[in-house]
Amino acid sequence: SAASDVYKRQAQERGVGGSVSDFAVETNIEDALTKADPKLAGGVTVTVYQGRVLLTGHAASPEMKQTAADIARRIGGVRALYDEIEVAPSEGAWDTAQDAWITARLRSQLVLDPAVRSGNYTIDTTNRSVYLIGSARSRAELDRATQIARYVPGVKRVVSYIEIRPGSPVAARPGPGPARPASVGREAPAAAPQAPIEVQKL
Repeated sequence: SAASDVYKRQAQERGVGGSVSDFAVETNIEDALTKADPKLAGGVTVTVYQGRVLLTGHAASPEMKQTAADIARRIGGVRALYDEIEVAPSEGAWDTAQDAWITARLRSQLVLDPAVRSGNYTIDTTNRSVYLIGSARSRAELDRATQIARYVPGVKRVVSYIEIRPGSPVAARPGPGPARPASVGREAPAAAPQAPIEVQKL
C-alpha cells in the first residue's frame, strides 16, 4: 500500500479527544473497505485530520476508486473527503520504499524547523506525490511547510490540504523565489528540483 505517515495517530494540537475520534473514523473506513474488497483496502491509505478524510493509494479501475470514496462518505464523523486515489493496476508502477523515505525525510525536516509546528501536519506520500493535511498557525507557516516539502529529493509534486487557524481555511499561494530550506541537510543535492505545489481549495 502507499507509504503513510507513522506519526499520524499521535495526539496533535487538535487535542487528545480529536485524535481519538479521528482514529475511530480512520479505523471504521479501513474496516468498511476491507469488508467490501480486501484488494481495494490493501491499495488505499486512509488519513484523517479533524474529520477531514484523505484517500490516497491506488485502485484497479475508476469504478473501484469510486467505490472507495462512496464507502468513506458513509462513515459517521466524516466532515470532508479528499479523493486522491490513482487508478493503476497495482502499486508496482512506483517505488513504495522511496515513498516511505520521502515521508520520513520530510517529517524529520518539519520537526527540526522552528517555524513549523510539525505535530499539526500529517504526511502521506504516494508515487512521489506528497500530500499534506492538517492545520497551520499562519499562511507563513503553511508556505514554509510546503516549501520544505517541495525541496525533498525525489518529490514530484506537493498537494496541500492545510487549513489556517483561526478562522476559515485560506488557499495559500507560495510567493515567488523562496529561499531553499536550511534544514534540507548536507546529503541533499545542491540544487534540488522544485516540485510544483497544488493548494486545494477547502
